[in-house]
Amino acid sequence: MLYQFKESALISNNTILTLGHVAVSLRDTPKTVESVLQIFLQRFCSPPSSLDVLIVDQLGCMIMMGCSSSIYQEVMAMFREITNISNAPYNNMEKDEKIKGYRQVSSAVINAFANIAANMNGEENQQDFLIRILELFVNLGLEAKRVSDKHSGHMKASSIAGNLGVLIPVIAMLMRRMQCITDAKQRLLKLFRDFWQYCVVFAFAEDTGPWPHEWFEGVCEIAKKSPLLISEAHLRSELLFNVALKNDTVSPTELYDLRNNICGMLGNIPEVDQYVKNLTFVQCTYLLSIYKLEMLRVTHSTDCKAFHGLFRYLEDNIIFKDKSGMWQCIAAVADKAFEKFLDITEERGRSDEREQELETHAQFLLVKFNHLHRRIRRVADKYLIMLIEKFPHLLWSGNVLKTMLDILQLLSKSLEVDPHQHAPEFQVPRSDYILRVKDNMMEREATVKDFAARSSQILQESMKWAPQATRSHLMEYLLEIENTSQALFQHSGLALATESVLNYAGYNKNAAALGSSTLERRPKCVTSDSSSFMANLSLRSRFMGEISGMRSICGDQELVKILCERLELACKETVKKQRFLRLNIGDVEECKQAMFRVTSLLVSMNGLNRVLLHALCWTPVKHFTEMTMKAAVACWEWLLAARPQWSTEFLCEMAAAWQLTIDMRLGIFREDPPRPDPLAKTEGQVLSPDGPFVAPHSIWVKFLQERLEIAKYSSINQVNIFVTLINKSLMLTVGRNPSHISRHPAALGPRLRLLSMGMSLLQGDTLPNNTCKGVLRERVYNTALDFYAGPVIVPTQRGLELREDVRTLVQFWNLVHSDKKYLNVNIFPTANEPEPVEDYSSVNQMTISSADFAQSKKWLMNINSGVNTLSKKSAGSRKAQDPNNAYMKDYLRKRNLLLSMLTSSVELFTTWLNPMELPELRVPEESKPMTWASTSVSQKIWREHARLAWDISPLLAVFMPYRFPNSDALRTEIIRQVRTNPVAVRHIPEAIQYLVTPSSVEADAPELSHSLTWCHISPLMCLSYFSRQYPPHPLTAQCAVTQLRDTPTEVLLFYIPQLVQAVRYDSMGYVTDFIRWMASKSPLLAHQLLWNMKTNKYRDEEGKELDEEIGEQLETLMSEILKNLSGASLNFYKREFDFFGQITDISRIIKPYPKGPERKNACLEALSKIELQKGCYLPSNPEAIVVGIDYMSGTPMQSAAKAPFLARFQVRPCGIYQLEALGMSDNAQVEDDNNSNIAPSLIWQACIFKVGDDVRQDMLALQVISLFRNIFQQAGLELYLAPYRVVATAPGCGVIECVPNSKSRDQIGKATDISLDQYFTQKYGDHDTQSYQEARRNFILSMAGYSLVSFLLQFKDRHNGNIMIDDKGHIIHIDFGFMFESSPGGNLGWEPDMKLTEEMIYIMGGKWEAEPFQWFMELCVQGFLAIRPHQNAIISLVSLMLDTGLPCFRGQTIKQLKARFAPYSNERDAAKYMIEVIRKCFMSFWAKSYDAIQAAQQGIYH
Repeated sequence: MLYQFKESALISNNTILTLGHVAVSLRDTPKTVESVLQIFLQRFCSPPSSLDVLIVDQLGCMIMMGCSSSIYQEVMAMFREITNISNAPYNNMEKDEKIKGYRQVSSAVINAFANIAANMNGEENQQDFLIRILELFVNLGLEAKRVSDKHSGHMKASSIAGNLGVLIPVIAMLMRRMQCITDAKQRLLKLFRDFWQYCVVFAFAEDTGPWPHEWFEGVCEIAKKSPLLISEAHLRSELLFNVALKNDTVSPTELYDLRNNICGMLGNIPEVDQYVKNLTFVQCTYLLSIYKLEMLRVTHSTDCKAFHGLFRYLEDNIIFKDKSGMWQCIAAVADKAFEKFLDITEERGRSDEREQELETHAQFLLVKFNHLHRRIRRVADKYLIMLIEKFPHLLWSGNVLKTMLDILQLLSKSLEVDPHQHAPEFQVPRSDYILRVKDNMMEREATVKDFAARSSQILQESMKWAPQATRSHLMEYLLEIENTSQALFQHSGLALATESVLNYAGYNKNAAALGSSTLERRPKCVTSDSSSFMANLSLRSRFMGEISGMRSICGDQELVKILCERLELACKETVKKQRFLRLNIGDVEECKQAMFRVTSLLVSMNGLNRVLLHALCWTPVKHFTEMTMKAAVACWEWLLAARPQWSTEFLCEMAAAWQLTIDMRLGIFREDPPRPDPLAKTEGQVLSPDGPFVAPHSIWVKFLQERLEIAKYSSINQVNIFVTLINKSLMLTVGRNPSHISRHPAALGPRLRLLSMGMSLLQGDTLPNNTCKGVLRERVYNTALDFYAGPVIVPTQRGLELREDVRTLVQFWNLVHSDKKYLNVNIFPTANEPEPVEDYSSVNQMTISSADFAQSKKWLMNINSGVNTLSKKSAGSRKAQDPNNAYMKDYLRKRNLLLSMLTSSVELFTTWLNPMELPELRVPEESKPMTWASTSVSQKIWREHARLAWDISPLLAVFMPYRFPNSDALRTEIIRQVRTNPVAVRHIPEAIQYLVTPSSVEADAPELSHSLTWCHISPLMCLSYFSRQYPPHPLTAQCAVTQLRDTPTEVLLFYIPQLVQAVRYDSMGYVTDFIRWMASKSPLLAHQLLWNMKTNKYRDEEGKELDEEIGEQLETLMSEILKNLSGASLNFYKREFDFFGQITDISRIIKPYPKGPERKNACLEALSKIELQKGCYLPSNPEAIVVGIDYMSGTPMQSAAKAPFLARFQVRPCGIYQLEALGMSDNAQVEDDNNSNIAPSLIWQACIFKVGDDVRQDMLALQVISLFRNIFQQAGLELYLAPYRVVATAPGCGVIECVPNSKSRDQIGKATDISLDQYFTQKYGDHDTQSYQEARRNFILSMAGYSLVSFLLQFKDRHNGNIMIDDKGHIIHIDFGFMFESSPGGNLGWEPDMKLTEEMIYIMGGKWEAEPFQWFMELCVQGFLAIRPHQNAIISLVSLMLDTGLPCFRGQTIKQLKARFAPYSNERDAAKYMIEVIRKCFMSFWAKSYDAIQAAQQGIYH
């Protein structure tokens, strides 16, 4: 029986399947489908069986495959009946078998619906099926409501709401295959409104409801293409008589809760809440339906115009006129939906598709901004602001700006139309939108006025944030209009564009860095950058016309070849002329024009021409000049505005050109040459700032900064290009030599702008890749710290360039300061989290050299292992720690170190820029770093900074005490680090001061042996080891002598006085041996040593009191030197000393003669008897050979008991080495060789030969002045010093060179009896003449130089006889018999630190506030700041002379000299200190009274 039953069931199943297939296959045969349908209907549920499900399935297949309308309607009616009956409330006493059968097949019917939805074709069929399903859905909802009313009287049909929910996937499946429903008929629209109200009531639109998640996904799918819930009739009546929902189906409490819920979702806006509180239940569900629908639509829809429908609600006339406040409520819903839309759009990520959509949205809102209804205009304005705040790059989008200007033009045209005619409609160019205007002229005028104001604001912001890109887009717009007929008529868009450029063009390069008060004093035409706009526009128009003509007679490919060849030729010719210093502006113009022609052709062609693009991007590298780079940037801006779709290709090519500047070491990537020591200047060496040529890179980096800001909002691909470019430009190491980027202050601005670009990426959401961020942050921090891995160099920039760099420095400090909140990122995966799969595309493109890898591999291992490598203590810890915490702590320490370094630079640069702290010269937020640094830093923190800096790079650590001189703990820790590991820093000359200290020498520290292998150090440092500063030690003595043996002869000549005094402290004979060797090496050195030792072996001027300490040693040395002379060197010695002996003997000859004509004649007679010998020189000038004597120049000088005299000699400069070679040869003549570097010119040199006066003090003063001049020259300062030569040749004897072309103030006064200013006007002309202004400038430069020297060396006896003025207006101090601790009148210290008399100040403006005097003070401060880094060397120089017995040393010299350098002050405090010194000396009574005393006693004019 069982077998027969199974066989029977199988036969029945096959029969039904066969019938179904027959119906489908023969659906076109008449009566076939109808017959099969009748069979199925007769068998269906008669009685109920498992075959019923199969029948339902076959009926669904018949509909899917397409059947007649009657069959379709009959089956659908059957399915609807089954669904309605099966979803009726269940009754346990139910006896009807048919109803039971219907319930059994209800799921099969839903499946059939789903299959039909998935397979039905044809738009009409799909829409009909949709209507039937929606009707079924609504009917089920009505049934649920009816049953609920019957049982409870309230709308609580949740228990049977699931019967509706099963249809949601069916509707979703169908709508997924349909187009978005925009113009729905009234019936369909009402069904959708009921559908969404049921979804709201039964919580189908909630993701967290009790229903299957599949249903919510279906609702989201339906929302994508659902029509707007707009009523075509009276909204209030439709809702009032809505059958689906009734107002009386909820209790007052439930309605109250529903209203509160709506208010909360809309943000509890008081203006809206007042309307919501009065809405009925049906109105509430309607509003909630719109809210859910539109929120889901903007969240899940792929339609780029999904949010545009929000305006359809607001524009709907019925909603607009609804008296219950429905418009205000829906407007609040639209606000929320738009906010959600913005968030969703932002989360999509940057892509070209998204950017096009955003531009479309902005254009749409610009059109809606001019809607007929004011309320909608306000909404559009609000949304436009929100859109721009979220995506600010739309401000400088070319399409948006052009659409805005087009709309303005259309609105202005509407004013020309008669308002009594039909209101015109305009097609908005570059879009699909129609612009309608009011039929009222006043309304039109108001609309134009409002839109013009908003457009002007948009352009103003655009010019503020992306000035170059905005200007370029406006130029392109003007060019487009220029080529159309519209250019012949009034065009309001053009007018606004031009007006905006003129009003919001910003400041030009020369005015951009000025303070606000300075800008207010200058007219706008001087400070505005509008001229560049007009110039670029003219150039674009000109070259577009040229290329248009060329293309008409020449093919594109041939033209490409011609233009590229001409550009290449122009560059080669320009470079060639530049190499031979014959470059003029016309040559640069040729290159510029060639670039514009290439750009014009490139933008004119339909497709991208790679050859032209390559030529355009690489030209500024081939011809690396400021003018070429300016032209290149102008061309690049033109290309990007005209062809924005080529931005990525352009950036790739431009980045490759940038890489070439790195490879060629151009601009900021120049390899820094060895920095000469200003304290050891060699022959022929020119001291100058010698900064890299950074102007082209400065322009380039500014362009990159703006393009990065644009790319951050628009294209992730472009951002990746910038990331690669920045990574290749920055470094992973600190302290590498040569540095990847120049450490010269001139390169600091471009360096910091590159670093700011990196910080901008790190502190934004552009780089989601944490590993990429980690590597980039390491590069940014290390590149910033690398600038400080070298000595302190004062800024060489001036004026506006310096101010701009200060602003950049302060801005970068702020970025680093704010970086703390961006460090808390999980760069390492946690224990419970899988390691992320990172995108290393940017990292892989980095250039990491082998030298970088040696230092950076520890950090890279840190990323992989989570080990803290920046701290040795933490690296050695065995305790497990969170790598993310270690990473953040390490970077916080590194950040604090960098902030301290940057603060020191801010102090130096701001003080250099604004020494007087004038308010108009202050840079915004410049005080913020100083305020941060003013908080007390403990000694422990300074030690940690020192250790961290040492771990990063010993080179970085070594120079920290120079930048933070007030921290003893810092210096102590650096000393400890150097003594622990001297090998790490023995290549750094400055580091030896931390190894060789008085305490380490006294303790005989074992690490002193490393000093023998140290790199070359300063000769002054070597000599200081033989002074009071250090105890004697064989290792330091060996180190010093070894270093001095490698020192050039001319440097040793300069330090002869100190070298001779070093014998005093040389207990082991090292210096004595070195002097013997040195004398044998160079005859000139031997001569100078003999003269100096002859002078210093006695303590008195008469040569009677032998120096007890070194007198006998020097006598022995002199004998040995003379003994070792032989051959040519002996002959040279005899000639020179015989010649000089004859000259000095004149003083002895004329001394018996009385003063006056007799002594004068005796002097001339004695001078005439001297015969010039070949190969002789003046002791004061060993660089020039004497070729003649002015026998009529002999002039006795005034002296009571002595007979000094003056004589002139004709000398030919030849240099130390050639003079030495000439002296050793038989010829001893300087040959005029055109190919020689020797200057052939002859010079007359006047000298005073003193007898009975000790000139050693003058020698010391002029030594220091010479060093100061070298320092000023290297710092690029124009302070003037004229250190004439003085040489002591015997006790009380010496040679003093006269200052050429100058007179003393005393001589001028006695000859003219006029003031100094009157003398200047008499000699140089009125105050307005160029010659007077040049002379005054020279006066100020020299006053600053000598005032600073006078203060530091404490020159006294500054009466007008000791102050010279040359023929160019320079003031020059002479006669330094009183300095340091000595002063006239028994060391009364009567005179001030500087001589600033009334007549001197009058030339410098006459008052403290005068601009020339302010400049004088600035020069003094800058000179003081430039000298301070060399203070230890100056102190060492003076220390070596302390035991000479000179009257200027009285026990406190070094202490007082050191205090005058303000060694523990930062740059700003040092500047204040110097200004206070000047203030005390300003028109000092003591200077005036001293002049009066000298006038009374000595007859010196004052």
